[in-house]
Amino acid sequence: MTWETVIGLEVHVELATKSKIFCSCTTEFGGAPNTHVCPVCSGLPGVLPTLNKSVVEFAVKTGLATNCEITRYNKFDRKNYFYPDLPKAYQVSQLYLPICRNGHVDIEVNGIKKSTGIHEIHMEEDAGKLVHDPWEDSTLVDYNRCGVPLLEIVSEPDFRSGDEVIAYLEKLRDTLIYLGVSDCKMQEGSMRADVNLSVRPEGQKEFGTRTEMKNINSFKAISRAIVYEAKRQIEQIEMGKRVIQETRRWDENKDATYAMRSKENAQDYRYFPEPDLLPIEISEEWIEKAKKEMPELADAKRVRYVEELGLTEYDANVLTAEHDLAILFEETTAVCGQPKEVCNLITGELMRLITEAQTTADKISINPNKMAKIIELTVEGKINRNAEKQAFEALFKEDIDPETYIKEKGLLMLNDDSLVSDTIDEVIKNNPKSIEDYKGGKQKAFGFLVGQTMRALKGKANPQAVNKILKEKLEKL
Repeated sequence: MTWETVIGLEVHVELATKSKIFCSCTTEFGGAPNTHVCPVCSGLPGVLPTLNKSVVEFAVKTGLATNCEITRYNKFDRKNYFYPDLPKAYQVSQLYLPICRNGHVDIEVNGIKKSTGIHEIHMEEDAGKLVHDPWEDSTLVDYNRCGVPLLEIVSEPDFRSGDEVIAYLEKLRDTLIYLGVSDCKMQEGSMRADVNLSVRPEGQKEFGTRTEMKNINSFKAISRAIVYEAKRQIEQIEMGKRVIQETRRWDENKDATYAMRSKENAQDYRYFPEPDLLPIEISEEWIEKAKKEMPELADAKRVRYVEELGLTEYDANVLTAEHDLAILFEETTAVCGQPKEVCNLITGELMRLITEAQTTADKISINPNKMAKIIELTVEGKINRNAEKQAFEALFKEDIDPETYIKEKGLLMLNDDSLVSDTIDEVIKNNPKSIEDYKGGKQKAFGFLVGQTMRALKGKANPQAVNKILKEKLEKL
């Protein structure tokens, strides 16, 4: 029997607001445990929440970018449950009237395009974090994350493979980063995914019994968890056992899922309208303003880079894969007007330096004006490619002034044609065999003579000038 895997996703995204969703505590990652907490986000009796307007603005932007309908009148609900990391024993979320509904994200896997549905996007608050101490055999709780604003993006069950899931998550991550609504750093928990998965015989319309794998925070782990869980469910069914609807945890070390608890339904949470928060009314003017303020997203940038700037699709994909690289590319190009030169420096030298430094694009700082100056000096023939690489590496590591550095290191090319001519005469005189080889049609001899000339001039001569003068002299022989 051939089996089909059916997958739906619930993606939790922490928003890049400066303060929490219902109080003024900072959302900054890290900090000593329980230092980013106040009576509101710790749920003390008698406190009242105040909605952060930026959360609503970010939600509307996300909805528009994912082709959703914006719910003009929406409100918050209480979701009642207790775990130690949720001190007030309920979470403020949206069940009945989520802010965004009925959207879609287009993906491409192995050359096949597919539209994947978004059921809804709703706003809610994050819970704290449990810290397990195996040495003391105890669990501690850090409430710093309590009340950090979240968007939960709930997909339709439209995915049939791990590759489709990863393509969707990558597209979603790029969109959110370009919108500026989240940094999507999975290692910091800014983007987490719950994977709902079931299997069914191919051709069957009815869904099988699903399980939910909670809070997986890396693409690699998500892909592996999907493969494992699909295989586990198929084996259960083929052995005559039934799949139990439950919540499961992915164990990275064992490369397997394990049962946590039976899966709750909506009635288990005893939802009711949040009494401490007013409903939200979103006007047409607000939505139109959000549409006008929408930035250019990664897909549109890729098309523009190819069609207007003449880059290859590969280079456009590399530049837009990281938002910070796209910003550096555009700011540097705006100064020097050399998009292909800027692209080559980023996709070549910069990527090499980032890898060697074991860092990421969002953690580097390169002055686009200084980078543009290095490119201008290269294009004008004042420095050669090796000098360009050397100066750029110094800029990456030490933020040098390019012109000062190039002068101090003696990297400026010689533009004295008479000196080049005299040097070539000397090279021709000292290499009679190479001259004969060249006359005999051996082109390698020409390259050897160029190399000898450049060596004699300590690499400071303009290669184009050397080639031109050498060719003229050899033709006269």
